Amino acid sequence: MAIYIGLLRGINVGGKNKIKMADLKSSLETMGLSRVQTYIQSGNVLFESEEEAETLTKRIELEIKTVFGIAAAVVLRTAPELERIIASCPFDANALSEGESIQLTLLTETPAQEKIALLSEGKSDIDEFRIAGLEIYLLFRQSVLDSKLAANLQKLGSIATTRNWNTIVKLDSLAKAMEA
Repeated sequence: MAIYIGLLRGINVGGKNKIKMADLKSSLETMGLSRVQTYIQSGNVLFESEEEAETLTKRIELEIKTVFGIAAAVVLRTAPELERIIASCPFDANALSEGESIQLTLLTETPAQEKIALLSEGKSDIDEFRIAGLEIYLLFRQSVLDSKLAANLQKLGSIATTRNWNTIVKLDSLAKAMEA
């Protein structure tokens, strides 16, 4: 069985698309996923399944639409993929100064070149990004709320969801605990 980390896009953000994590957990268990656990209220879930990611993604998205009435994109990564993503981070999380942060955008498909160009328009001496496969590593040296790069991330649309680095590391820790 594979351990999956599921990231739901746009759940419980700004008072919209509200789903109680206990209800999400119950719904996913009803689908037949095992060892389901959630982490914080922003749509992070870990579980085990023998199914392939593509099939699972479609099933989970349909379940959320059916049960909660929300069309939420689901991004899945396996525990080994998440471990590789963390190891590949081009920015040093231990060297961040006050106010700086690393965030990770996870994609469901490779973005079109014009969308990547939009991200490049937001790059500055203050904010940086690196694309590696289906992940975009982001380094913000100021508030994300004031960042043109962060604003341009929205233009990627439903193929992407973003989490702060601390959440990514915690999800990896929870996945490792499930493996043990």
